Amino acid sequence: MVRRLVKQLLGRSGYALFNARKHYASDGLFTYHHDRFRRDPNFRAAYARGVQASQGLDPEIEWRVHVALWAAATALRVPGDFVECGVNAGFISSAIMQYLDWRTAGRRFYLIDTFTGPILAQYSQQEVQHGRVKAAEDAMAAGAYVTDIQRVHANYAEWPNAIVVQGAVPDILPALNIASLAFLHLDLNCASPERAALEFFWNRLSHGAVVLLDDYAYLGHQCQADAIDDLARQLGVAEVLSLPTGQGLIIR
Repeated sequence: MVRRLVKQLLGRSGYALFNARKHYASDGLFTYHHDRFRRDPNFRAAYARGVQASQGLDPEIEWRVHVALWAAATALRVPGDFVECGVNAGFISSAIMQYLDWRTAGRRFYLIDTFTGPILAQYSQQEVQHGRVKAAEDAMAAGAYVTDIQRVHANYAEWPNAIVVQGAVPDILPALNIASLAFLHLDLNCASPERAALEFFWNRLSHGAVVLLDDYAYLGHQCQADAIDDLARQLGVAEVLSLPTGQGLIIR
């Protein structure tokens, strides 16, 4: 009798797995907690713009996009441009620019990628052993990487202050005239260039700037997390916030 009463009380409060409320389960994240952001019209429009960038392909990463939109909106409160290293089709950055009405933002958004797929020589021996090169090769063979640069330019054409940069990270970074940053999104799927990019941009990040790491806590990307953690300690970062979406977050 008491146990049944406790279960009923917990269920009504949303704390128990036996709660019958519809849950969120996608992109490695399972929760019974509310996901009302998914019904917000501005979020829906932003997410739809990401799907458009992917030419109709929906990777079902709504919560990850929700985190990215929050991070970008927070970053808009501090001075500096935006940078994304690892763009591919442009899902996340397109969603962000739609969400923030980028035509009126008064800043530049640098979109940096090889647009030829990952550079396999950048993977460490440990990453090779963990299957990261094989995963990259399989993804390239499946057409998961966008290599049509004209398609990329066409996707961002509606935003004059979106700057597509084709080149390898970190080699291309010194050639860019970026004095200060408010937002840095790293999604390179490889430890060495992600660490190098964060190190290059660190002193250019404004106070309060946001760094979003797409794969920091993602299954199979431990080498990236280790590389970022090691650099973060050297930079005096207390700790990278690990998120259940697989992302990581740093506030400068």
